[in-house]
Formats: sequence, C-alpha cells, structure tokens
Amino acid sequence: MLVLTTEQEAAIRAHGEADYPYECCGLLLGTFAADGRKTTVEVMPISNAREESAKRNRFLITPQELMRGERYARSRQLDIIGFYHSHPDHPAVPSGYDLDHALPMYSYVIVSVAQGRAGEVQSWELEADRSRFNPESIVKG
Repeated sequence: MLVLTTEQEAAIRAHGEADYPYECCGLLLGTFAADGRKTTVEVMPISNAREESAKRNRFLITPQELMRGERYARSRQLDIIGFYHSHPDHPAVPSGYDLDHALPMYSYVIVSVAQGRAGEVQSWELEADRSRFNPESIVKG
C-alpha cells in the first residue's frame, strides 16, 4: 500500500503534463512501515536524462541524480520508497521495459498522459522474483 496525498498526486500529474510528449520521472521519498505500507512525504521531480529520440517512451534517472536524491532523503531521515514516471498516450500500466528495470520493494507510480492531459494514476509493486508487477493500492494521506 502506498500513501500519497492529493497534493503529491497533483504534482506528479503536473510534471507529466509539463514534460509531455516525453516521459517525466521522479522519486518518491518517505518511509517504509513494518506492515508494508509506504508513506510518501515528498515527491522529487528529476529531469529525464534519456537521449532526445527515446524520451517519448523511456526515462532515465542518472546515477548522479539518484545519489543526489538518496543524500537529500537521508538528510531528512527519509528513504527512496519508489519512483514515478508518465506514459505519454499510453495507459498507466508497466511496460516490458519497466519490468526489466524495476526492483522489488519499491512503489512504481505511473501516470497516463493523453494528448497533454494527465489521466489515470496507478501504483505497482514488483514480485520478489521479478516475474511481474502487481497493482498496489494508493491511499490518500
């Protein structure tokens, strides 16, 4: 279960619309609970570092940006609990590429952005054996 405020979801939607027709991406900073709940405290937008020709259907967070996010989270006594990105003109469902590049434990939030307008927002969790994504409920916090 992922706890996400209305404001945090609005920020993800706005980022997706601003970067359209390219994929946006960012970090979810927050806390892990023993019961599996992940509570988002802050959404951290990251610039998509993928080459121009691939930004329409791929995103890349550089190792330097990830380290910057980890240091910032640590300075606030938070963890990276997940990632978000947009799917321009596609559903908020993980692609095969998403599956190949995901890691268990994290939340993967996808916002569908159709013709520049954000639509459905879904969260996904990867199976421990990395075989597939499962839908993750989003609870408003």
